[in-house]
Amino acid sequence: MQQLTAADTSFLSMETASQFGHVGSLYIFDDGAGYEQTRNQIEQRLHLLPPYRRQLVEVPFGLDQPYWIESPNFELDFHVRHLAVPPPGDRLKLSDMVARLAARPLDRSRPLWEWYVIEGVESGGVAHYVKTHHAAVDGASGTELMTILLDDSPNPPPVEPPVTPWRPDEVPNEAALWGRTMLNLATQPARLAQAQFKLWREMADRTRESAAANGGQSWGAWMRPGDAAPQGDRLVAGPAAQAPRTPFNATITPHRRWTYLSLPLDEVKRVKNHFKVTLNDVVLEMCASALRKWLADRDALPSDPLTAMCPISIRTGNETEKYSNRVSGMITSLATNVADPVERLMIIHEATKSAKEQFGAMPAEALQDFSQFSPPAVAAQASRMLAQSRISDVINPPFNVTISNVPGPRHPLYLAGAQLRQMYPVSIVTDGLGLNITCCSYMDSLDFGLISCRELIPDLWQLNDSLRDALDELSRAAS
Repeated sequence: MQQLTAADTSFLSMETASQFGHVGSLYIFDDGAGYEQTRNQIEQRLHLLPPYRRQLVEVPFGLDQPYWIESPNFELDFHVRHLAVPPPGDRLKLSDMVARLAARPLDRSRPLWEWYVIEGVESGGVAHYVKTHHAAVDGASGTELMTILLDDSPNPPPVEPPVTPWRPDEVPNEAALWGRTMLNLATQPARLAQAQFKLWREMADRTRESAAANGGQSWGAWMRPGDAAPQGDRLVAGPAAQAPRTPFNATITPHRRWTYLSLPLDEVKRVKNHFKVTLNDVVLEMCASALRKWLADRDALPSDPLTAMCPISIRTGNETEKYSNRVSGMITSLATNVADPVERLMIIHEATKSAKEQFGAMPAEALQDFSQFSPPAVAAQASRMLAQSRISDVINPPFNVTISNVPGPRHPLYLAGAQLRQMYPVSIVTDGLGLNITCCSYMDSLDFGLISCRELIPDLWQLNDSLRDALDELSRAAS
């Protein structure tokens, strides 16, 4: 048995009838990556994929974090499924199928993943939609899973068989779970003191580093939302404590829209190099431009700038368990109140520099340790109460949208000899945050996946296609 971390458990506790904790991707392969070939490849590598045979065991009354066990209910054919997109199999039909699959919760009595092999794609090849619960993997560990499942060449060497045969665990009875829970509760004061000491020590270290880097000014560790951070010879305002309201910052339903597109990575890099900003700054500006146009077309553009939360990995490389969540996030302005795209890009660049410095000043890993002392039952009850109260319809959100940029491999990957063409993310939306934009770089393209609540953004394709217009706009400015 292995106990989940509090961060892992949070993705279970967040689930309600309308919001789900799984993430995924749509992969487009050349012909040859059919159902049988895919099932065989997964079966041969199961011993290298621990999350694929782990089953959840929850503690009575949610008094402690749940556990993973080797699942006695594991059945590969339950997880690997075969579908066909309805004719003509165009991007609208395919995206609608993925949206419907993403809107189905995973069965907690089984390992928390599903793999759909989808035939009939108009563009040729085979589509694979893979979803895994965020409690089992984060972005970095999910990418590692795929590097194990896929190959670097069309003719890879045979996979070494397992050294010892796999054996499922028995589901522990309530008495055993109660015993572990009582022991954890008894040691909680000592673990809380240890976490507090670690936090104090890291805060002191980072305050000294901040003071040394800023001529004796230790602003970084103690900034509040809305404060101005020094940036060269001027001040850059941080994001406000609350973001402005938009049509997609409201209570969500269980229904989803999902769209996707690919943009040339070399062109994004050319823009980045021309304006001397980061690739992530260009991605944020493209998203800001698309959001600004979509909101303006509906007479819903706030006078204050929208803000985005950008997930950041806090992995150190020294984790004892690599398949767990080690992620935090920074909040930055999208400068949607600025009309000129180049000016907006430069403001975003300064804002992200400031946000990164503030994030670096906060000991995110030490702060994450404190979350383990909140019982999962409390978090789950809070999620249900917030959903029922529809409080997201009346208060401003802490930020407007999640925008994530995940670096992927620059070399081709293969499944059963069939090359992977594109990999489009399929992420999460929650109450008050009905839009998520995630992109992943793969070979020479930047692959975007947008997901929203179907009722809040029924015309997601318009927002999706505006991303291409936004890149064209920056490209012209860079020429």
